[in-house]
Amino acid sequence: MLKVGLTGNIAAGKSTVAEVWRLLGATVVDADELARRAVDPGTPAFSAIAAEWGEEVMEPDGGLDRAALRRIVFADPAARERLEQIVHPAVAELREELYREAEARGEPVIVADIPLLFEVGVVDEFDLVVLVDAPEETRLARLVGDRGLDPAEAQKMIAAQMPSELKRARADYVIENVGSRDEVRRRARDVWHELEHRAGAAGG
Repeated sequence: MLKVGLTGNIAAGKSTVAEVWRLLGATVVDADELARRAVDPGTPAFSAIAAEWGEEVMEPDGGLDRAALRRIVFADPAARERLEQIVHPAVAELREELYREAEARGEPVIVADIPLLFEVGVVDEFDLVVLVDAPEETRLARLVGDRGLDPAEAQKMIAAQMPSELKRARADYVIENVGSRDEVRRRARDVWHELEHRAGAAGG
């Protein structure tokens, strides 16, 4: 089974590529979704976060106040590192479980959608890495215009990630997202067909 890491800096368009691949029949394991599951009330990661930051990051109903936690970790690199130490192992465990299920179903390709694939050092887990990229000014405009973020907060979120030029050098495929939605979808389809071909060649 070919393991493919799909990544891209914030607002590069990675979700669009993942959506196209799902429509083409891909199993896409979403790291953000797993990160949410990993910190559900009652999980070890939730308990560790509660012990670390207390009521400051708790909702009145006992759930996690993600916005409050995000504000803390984006403002404090040490806090962000501590959060990653709690969440990433829990997410990796959930991801491995989904890999095993896909392998048992006989799927030729499994995709892990991981925004911080390079930052968290899991590149070596994958046979191939696909990077979705767009210029920084384009991504900033999307965060402010499409998502309604404050420009200063958006800039901080961009700065918290590894520069995409460093990622491009280590990616097997780069999907440029600088044109229309149709163009990036077409490129996503082309790359998916190449991945299927490579998986078939490896299997055959």
